[in-house]
Amino acid sequence: MAKIKIGGILKNTELSMIGVMCIPGRPGTAGRITQSLKSAGINIQFIVQLPDVDGHDHVVFCVAENEAENALGLLEDVKQDIGAQALVQSAQVAIISIFGPDFRERPGIAGAMFSVLGAHCINIRAISTSISTLSCVIAAEDLDAAVSAVGEAFALP
Repeated sequence: MAKIKIGGILKNTELSMIGVMCIPGRPGTAGRITQSLKSAGINIQFIVQLPDVDGHDHVVFCVAENEAENALGLLEDVKQDIGAQALVQSAQVAIISIFGPDFRERPGIAGAMFSVLGAHCINIRAISTSISTLSCVIAAEDLDAAVSAVGEAFALP
């Protein structure tokens, strides 16, 4: 089977993943979270939000490892304001991304990436996509193996 052609692989290291968990679903909570970090000059490098079956939202994002402690401190106040039940952190994570034109019109890209990472025993902790990029948060220690695995599944320039 022919490899799927992509534009390349991006890596982002020295990250910490933070989750603001079990937030009552209502407008403005993601804005409140992100504005609190912006006010301290903390850049969010990856973000996803999702609802659960109980009607709660969960906002999970990555920041630079050296900014995680400050971010968690800021989010303690926000947690109370928005009614979140918990803050969680996973230190020492990385992001591996693949990119290319028109991913939304090319079936099989996500499945190929997830399958090859799984075949190499690399656990995906979070996923985010756009029209041209697919990003997975993984343990930092797995990044080199992930890059190698993705190279097996995709045709790189």
